[in-house]
Amino acid sequence: MTVVTDRFRPDSAPRAAEDDPCRWTDEDAYRWTDEDAYRWTDEDLDAVGLHAPDTLEHILEIDAVMAGFAAQRAVSVHRLWREAIGRPRGPRATREIVDRSARLELATALRITENAAGMLLARSRALVESYPGLLDALAAGRVTERHADVFVDAMDEVDPEVRGRIAERALELAQAEPLGAFRRSLRRLIDTARSVSLADRHEEALRGRRVVREPAQDGMAWLSLYIPAVEAQAVLDRATAMAKVLAAADGETRTLDQLRADVVSDLLIDGQVQAHPEAVRGIRPRVAVTVPALSLLDDRAAADAPAIVEGLGPIAIERARELCGAAAGWMRVLTHPETGVVLSVGREQYQPPPALRRLVRWRSGRCMAPGCGRPPDRCEIDHTIAWEDGGETAAWNLAPLCTGHHTIKHHGNWAVQQLPGGVLEWRSPTGRRYLVEPERRMPSFVPDAGRASASTSGPRPGEAPPF
Repeated sequence: MTVVTDRFRPDSAPRAAEDDPCRWTDEDAYRWTDEDAYRWTDEDLDAVGLHAPDTLEHILEIDAVMAGFAAQRAVSVHRLWREAIGRPRGPRATREIVDRSARLELATALRITENAAGMLLARSRALVESYPGLLDALAAGRVTERHADVFVDAMDEVDPEVRGRIAERALELAQAEPLGAFRRSLRRLIDTARSVSLADRHEEALRGRRVVREPAQDGMAWLSLYIPAVEAQAVLDRATAMAKVLAAADGETRTLDQLRADVVSDLLIDGQVQAHPEAVRGIRPRVAVTVPALSLLDDRAAADAPAIVEGLGPIAIERARELCGAAAGWMRVLTHPETGVVLSVGREQYQPPPALRRLVRWRSGRCMAPGCGRPPDRCEIDHTIAWEDGGETAAWNLAPLCTGHHTIKHHGNWAVQQLPGGVLEWRSPTGRRYLVEPERRMPSFVPDAGRASASTSGPRPGEAPPF
């Protein structure tokens, strides 16, 4: 049965059956589609108080239908598996064999690999048995199939007790955020929920640190370090910084990945390499650790607000306390209302000073375009209100944008406005509004009865911050 609603049916189209005003017969629907469906003008629609859907709206409707079909497929795949394990079987037909048989049948019928069929079976079981709320959201088109895949894959790795505490919040994030942002938010939610036992788990994992060499083809090999994540971040940061200096030299043709690999090899084999330029030998890693001030003092506060290493996530509070007293190389950001950070240089200079650039990147955590996850150190610092239009070099008017999205902002017919707290509002050429939240909120200061009080709201767009 072809279903066509009355919403866009012209008066000349055949009427639906009286007992079913929203459904036509196949003959009626096909006849109207061939003759009249695409002949309505904007004036026709305006005359009856309707509007013609634009192309993007049509795509969104299709996407919602596809999500609903994905939910139906999950239910059917789960039913297929239940039917398979419910059939009578011989004594040698173990549960593992039955599962493999169902996977093979599904793979053959769908013309996909058994691995892909196994993933489809596992995710379908999870949706039906473990996450019915997510299945309902998928059926209603409130999340995409990719959101559901990310949700299931991440949550299935979590202990049941932790999963029960965060499942509702994880579903809210899935329905509110684009895929890339949702993946990061879900990982942060999981890491934060597990941070209470992070110290014990880290201590156990630390005993397994090692170096592994895995032979590869063509005279190559993989060298893997299983080390604490903080040290791994520092190693990568130093290697990247040194590689960038080498890449800027005249005549250098190696890629950044090649240079990074060569730098790490040189350092591990020769230590500090005298052959490197002096500018490279002096490079040390810079890693930002954000620690709520109360968490430094109280273990109970640390359970609710763990320390965060930029690019990694929560770390044990003991290690954070150690890092906060460490030497240079660590950018220590205490989330306390009295930071004393320089937040604006007004119209005095176009280029933000280094401390302000670091602060803006730290606040955003990534490119501030919708759905983009490019790290902030690979982005350009953009004046939301352009400098030539009177925009100031201030935290409330700066945001990191990757080169591609920076170009789109200025030349792609998008309108961008910075809202309080570092939120960017993007308005598309079709008039749709998208809000991009920063990874972190930054305190501002508002006079209150003769004294300053802290707020994370920030100034209104176009106004100077009140400090």
